[in-house]
Amino acid sequence: MPAIPDIRIAGSVQDWAHQAAGFIAAVSERAILTNGRFIIALSGGSTPKTLYQVLASSEWRTRFDWTKVYFLFGDERCVPPDHQDSNFNMAQASLFHPLAIPPNHIFRMRGEGDDPSVIAQEYEQTIRQLTKSQPQTVPRIDLVLLGIGDDGHTASLFPGTLALQETKKVVTVGQAPTGIRSRLTLTLGVLNRAAVVLFLVTGKGKADMVRRILEPTSEADRSLPAARIIPESGQLVWMLDQASAEGLTGRRPQQGEA
Repeated sequence: MPAIPDIRIAGSVQDWAHQAAGFIAAVSERAILTNGRFIIALSGGSTPKTLYQVLASSEWRTRFDWTKVYFLFGDERCVPPDHQDSNFNMAQASLFHPLAIPPNHIFRMRGEGDDPSVIAQEYEQTIRQLTKSQPQTVPRIDLVLLGIGDDGHTASLFPGTLALQETKKVVTVGQAPTGIRSRLTLTLGVLNRAAVVLFLVTGKGKADMVRRILEPTSEADRSLPAARIIPESGQLVWMLDQASAEGLTGRRPQQGEA
């Protein structure tokens, strides 16, 4: 049965970051107890950066067994790893370097590769090896962090693009409408196979899109990329601050309701 969103609302961005950190700590402990390791796919952007800085703080860094944590990425811009717009670069500065995470625990998408489609295939193999998944099966990641854009995109799955329609690949090439257009991204199949998906959203500017996704009133709302993240057998959590949740009414449309 598809997951029903677990919506959690914090009073401030600082409270939000600590609640998210606590949630991730609990998921990591459960994964390590079950599988002996914790595999997390990171998201880029300013909102996750706030969370990463909290995770690397003196208060939280000792609450994780970092020796058993392995890092993937949900998407990446096709830029070198030291580029200012690189998701890896942000995570390296705010999380990996402060925590002294060893390189063999970090699996980045090679955005600087000459052929993004080849890099996507290589990254799919990396995920399969790390998760020990067989060909023709969809890998299961312990936790995927996601955000939402003003157009309802998530990872680098943008409305109306071919990446959103991909059903066979684990990783594909995405195209953004603005900025650095060429991207690498996980596909809906592997995102919806994750054990836990955690949406990280803050700020009043995201309130309308949060409402459209969580309380859809039209087929256009339901077709937004972020609205199509519905884990098949996993947990779906939306971690919001008060500002991003201000448009919610508390009414959840029933399945099949327009």
